[in-house]
Amino acid sequence: MISGHQLDIATQRPSDNFNQRPDGTNITLVVIHNISLPPGEFNNNYIEDFFTNQLQTDQHPYFETLKEVKVSAHLLIKRDGRIIQFVDFDQRAWHAGRSSFNQIDDCNNYSIGIELEGTDNSPYETLQYQSLNQVLSILKAHYPITDIRGHSEIAPGRKTDPGPAFEWSKLS
Repeated sequence: MISGHQLDIATQRPSDNFNQRPDGTNITLVVIHNISLPPGEFNNNYIEDFFTNQLQTDQHPYFETLKEVKVSAHLLIKRDGRIIQFVDFDQRAWHAGRSSFNQIDDCNNYSIGIELEGTDNSPYETLQYQSLNQVLSILKAHYPITDIRGHSEIAPGRKTDPGPAFEWSKLS
């Protein structure tokens, strides 16, 4: 269920990295991403800290490259299937960057961004697919979702996620 643009089955961890969607915008697209911090490492809280501007950049050399970066997603699905929400669905999360789908630019305006804890080439966990399918079912019942695409499809040449390890056939 969705209550007040929040997913009831998600842990809420609000981010400041969002703004208003343009007036009259329908949410028609879901964008699937992946992220791991540091790259290739799982099962820590660095992603959550990054999306909420609390990442301590001295904890790993890679984090220095993220020092001034302000990003978010609506949801993160951890390796164990836990779901964390950072931005309410009626708000514009900062996940897609320069992007276009069906010749409409700036996908952040009309999409929901879902991050999977993972990498392009690491198999995703069964629990992640189960949570993702549950979330997609809820979103489709609440919003006029017409398309589900990878970040690589809306930002070709710039992004590669969710990558070849993501099994699109596992979406229901």
